[in-house]
Amino acid sequence: MLRQGPLRLSQLQASVPWIANKTPAFGCLSNKSNSRTYSTPAKKNGDNEPSLRNPRSLQAIHLKPLKREAQFGIPSCDLQLRSFSLQPLQFFSDFALRAAYFLGLPASGPITLPRITERWTVPRSHFIFKKSQENFERVTLRRMIQIKDGNPETVQLWLAYLRKHQIYGIGMKANMWEFGTTEMSKSLEEVEAKSLESAAPWAHLGQTGSIGESDKVVADILNSRRVKKAADYNYPIHEIS
Repeated sequence: MLRQGPLRLSQLQASVPWIANKTPAFGCLSNKSNSRTYSTPAKKNGDNEPSLRNPRSLQAIHLKPLKREAQFGIPSCDLQLRSFSLQPLQFFSDFALRAAYFLGLPASGPITLPRITERWTVPRSHFIFKKSQENFERVTLRRMIQIKDGNPETVQLWLAYLRKHQIYGIGMKANMWEFGTTEMSKSLEEVEAKSLESAAPWAHLGQTGSIGESDKVVADILNSRRVKKAADYNYPIHEIS
């Protein structure tokens, strides 16, 4: 048998362009450029018209809620939100922050509070499985939103709005602080005096009314004309008035 002898380097270089042009797998070795030209699609007449943008209120839904800066940093209300699920808790926290912004209340949060984990161990059944027990667990998630430098009336309006639009599965707990004048004791005394004046006409109404000195009242009742007529057996009953 005849064996093929080794090829020289010049013969091998001469055969490479022919292999590259013939075989697509060696396209990278060919001298021809494989660049392509792409034509841009022609614009229509309707593309030049300006498109209507969405309202700012609709665009704000996809962004983080805006917050106002507090001037003095005095806390007015701490709102605590509780839920057993994370998604409604985050949704309602976002809703509360947006409502506080549009009411002009500086709000901070939501602050993640520690979870409340509760566990119960109860018998599995009351018959043959009464010796085996079953465990139940409930995890309560909490978030807190703090209002600073807020007017008490505006804070109450904000809480009333949240109660009106409260979603299912969300619990709320609010702690409010109000600041009054230094002469608070005098104002309380005036309020107490006015309450006593308004209650004076109704003092003798009901079982808790004050009847004064009991001895004089009892003597007046016994000496009254109506009681004397009722005590007289010879006096007609229909004439007692």
